[in-house]
Amino acid sequence: MSILRIENLKKYYGKGEHTVKALDDVSINVEKGEFVAIVGTSGSGKSTLLHMLGGLDRATEGKVYVNGHDIFQMSDEKLTIFRRRSVGFVFQSYNLVPILSVLANIVLPIELDGGQIDQEYLNLIISSLGLQEKVGNLPSALSGGQQQRVAIARALATKPSIILADEPTGNLDSRTSQEVLILLKQLSAKFDQTIVMITHNESIAQMADRIIRIEDGRLASGSTQAPGESRL
Repeated sequence: MSILRIENLKKYYGKGEHTVKALDDVSINVEKGEFVAIVGTSGSGKSTLLHMLGGLDRATEGKVYVNGHDIFQMSDEKLTIFRRRSVGFVFQSYNLVPILSVLANIVLPIELDGGQIDQEYLNLIISSLGLQEKVGNLPSALSGGQQQRVAIARALATKPSIILADEPTGNLDSRTSQEVLILLKQLSAKFDQTIVMITHNESIAQMADRIIRIEDGRLASGSTQAPGESRL
């Protein structure tokens, strides 16, 4: 089952001869439980693509379906609610609230949405990420790798349809990067969680189930497509 479906996605800036095609007719399918890496150099369009997938920006043309919902047909208000409930984000900079404890950071999206916390599931996430002894700490008391684990726990806590990870190991050393990537892969399998990760690092991308390469706003010929998926 496709959790994410992208159809002929375009994002253009400027007009006429000054038009910049950040994304140029991109189509991708991502199945439930897949761990997909989107690889590209700086300026290739991969970050723009991530913003489109998460509804953080709107496309010039094309469609993005998340769990069957056409996100660009939603109003800004409905898209904000949908994104909070259905999309988990993991950023390079962690984006933790410094004055909140680890536990408070993890459950913050649920509380902002007025939802009920599944304590059993929450405990499973925390133990899976090795954060049991850190739940009362502030982010400043954690290492970079531990902070990223908290960010991953926060993304998982809402039971999203998909997690979007933007260079999630960019601020980590090579050993910690490897540990975080192994955890992401394990969590994808354990919770049948769909993960799309943006990276410029080829070795990190190799941890994913599938690699999609993007160059100059288009899918590159070296992309590994899912069975039955058309190639641009």
